Amino acid sequence: MLNRRTMIKGAGATLGVAMSAKSYARINGANDRLRVAVVGVNGRGQAHMSAFTKLPNVEISHLVDVDSQILAKRAAEFTAKGHRAPQTERDYRRLFDRKAVDIVTVATPDHWHAKLGIDAMDSGHHVYLEKPIGMAPAEGEALIAVQQRTGRKLQVGNQQRSSAETQQLVALVKAGELGNVYEAQTWYANNRVSIGRGHEVAPPAHLDWDLWQGPRPRGPYRSNLVPYNWHWFWKYGTGETCNNAMHELDVARWAMGLEFPETVTARGSRQFFRGDDWEMYDTLTLDLAYAEGRTIRWDGNSCNGMLRYGRGRGVLLLGTKGSAVVDRNGYEQFDLAGKLVREMKAAATSETTGTVGEGALDIYHAGNLVDVIRGRAPALASPVREGHISTALCHLGNIAYRTNSQLSLDVATGKPKGSDAMKLWSVDYQPGWEVKA
Repeated sequence: MLNRRTMIKGAGATLGVAMSAKSYARINGANDRLRVAVVGVNGRGQAHMSAFTKLPNVEISHLVDVDSQILAKRAAEFTAKGHRAPQTERDYRRLFDRKAVDIVTVATPDHWHAKLGIDAMDSGHHVYLEKPIGMAPAEGEALIAVQQRTGRKLQVGNQQRSSAETQQLVALVKAGELGNVYEAQTWYANNRVSIGRGHEVAPPAHLDWDLWQGPRPRGPYRSNLVPYNWHWFWKYGTGETCNNAMHELDVARWAMGLEFPETVTARGSRQFFRGDDWEMYDTLTLDLAYAEGRTIRWDGNSCNGMLRYGRGRGVLLLGTKGSAVVDRNGYEQFDLAGKLVREMKAAATSETTGTVGEGALDIYHAGNLVDVIRGRAPALASPVREGHISTALCHLGNIAYRTNSQLSLDVATGKPKGSDAMKLWSVDYQPGWEVKA
């Protein structure tokens, strides 16, 4: 039976890959237009809104957020830019029930990612899902199972996978230009400030605290938790590794052709603002050891913005024939003497260490999802299994840190062999809000 989504995919396949973006933009038929709902609009969701509005015949039709004040503000800002006024919803379940959209983008706090992604696919929607894809590795496994069962398209939001410059560098590495790439050094540096000491207080009237907690076991509201500081509380956040290391670890293992390592080691500490409510490390070194002595390292400095190679974040690939440094805005290739032999800069730049992270890569990455849905591109730049592996590497770093142990892994599944570590492979849920495959 033909339905609206079947018609969209069929139309894209018939039009073919040779059709230009300009000619495609002239198509205004209601049956070809893709409608997008952005869930979570207080931070990264703003980049989703901006990116999808720049794609031909794609409309932001719905905004969803549990904070009514933020929801009204973003809707007003969006309309003021000349866009059609989006419908707004506090509870995503009302939106999914009506099947009023084709794509759901998820830019909520981490503890909502897997639940929303699964519920969206189960209700027939395609998904653009921010990293990390879950609170624990088991949620990534559940997302893979649901994506395979439903056949919906799920693009993971590690947008550097859609960088033409990074794709070119990965192709050069795979062609052997750097020789055997035996080591990747990755890093992230920022100058985050103290989150202070909060107090248990009543949540603000504009915030639906029960819905904000969603899948997590219920607890009291804290004055310094929302927005953004939830990243640094284990109950709701996943630390700087899942917040930022995921991007660079993903690029490193993509270029090196690696998946799960043999061992994981993490050395972390709180060096700044000791005594505030921040529960995690702010300084951490994560080492992933693979067969034949190949390694990937991530150095995370949440509160020390010292740049490396002029970059707040990036990847250095060391090979037996040369080296390369890459970030979201291009790369440089060097010979073994350290002489620059090739340089590629992105035509349009992307933010690197800001909290919204907006830029050209968002447009390319969202466009890749849309092209795959329409049958105009053969494959997603970041399918869920790739997103799961890179997210799991970050979770494993957190597990090694929290258990104060070196993890030995099953390299096929990524699961640690120790029972204490496996206790952190999944998380507990509020009854009725479980994440299930």
